[in-house]
Amino acid sequence: MTGRVRGKVAFVTGGASGLGEAMVRLLVDEGARVVIADVDAARGEAIATEIGDGGQNAFFLSLDVTDEAAWDAAMEETLRRFGKLNVLVNNAGIAPPGDMEMPFALWRKTLAVNLDGVFLGTRAAIRTITKSGERGSIINVSSTMGMSAEPTTAAYSASKGGVRNFTKAAAVHCAEKKLPIRVNSIHPGMCLTPLVKNYLDANPQELAPQLARHPIGHLGEPIDIAYGVVFLASDESKFMLGSELVIDGGYLI
Repeated sequence: MTGRVRGKVAFVTGGASGLGEAMVRLLVDEGARVVIADVDAARGEAIATEIGDGGQNAFFLSLDVTDEAAWDAAMEETLRRFGKLNVLVNNAGIAPPGDMEMPFALWRKTLAVNLDGVFLGTRAAIRTITKSGERGSIINVSSTMGMSAEPTTAAYSASKGGVRNFTKAAAVHCAEKKLPIRVNSIHPGMCLTPLVKNYLDANPQELAPQLARHPIGHLGEPIDIAYGVVFLASDESKFMLGSELVIDGGYLI
């Protein structure tokens, strides 16, 4: 299929690498114009130059998702460049390991990026999509760790569990206010992003246990999650609200 999100404007945080980069590329391939938001300016600019067609299809915007004022400026720039907003993908996140003895500062940083950033982005997008006057879709990237946990995912699981339930609150808010905006969460399993590949290359003994936890027999690829994002961004998912799209190779079974 092609053109599944043709005519839509999408904003993807953490769009310069890993899952976010795959989302950006597929959204553009399927007809959307995309804002690539990230803290990695060099990588983000490079992707925008490659796929942006001189800024017609995509442009890069530097964004710290924990900065409230930066979100307001980012929405204004999106409207200035593309005239509207239809889709927000709250993808930016960090996953530092930490158990119950983790430093409080690291706990707070994880929650700030992974949960506060999602709140700020969702709030800003609701306002901007409403102003745009078209139907919208907000996609919050949670995780399988938002539904389960391991000893070293204290902050990460807390933040992603928060994203899961916050998504439902935002969805009900939009429905109650009769706003034409759907809010759903997506829950990726372990995917072979450059970061994960580097980790497994450095720790090859970790591959077999991870594979054993995925009944499908292999780990995911970033494109697997990107396809889910395009589905939720498109009108194909128009009857989904407050739902959880799990793409995990059976990890949670």
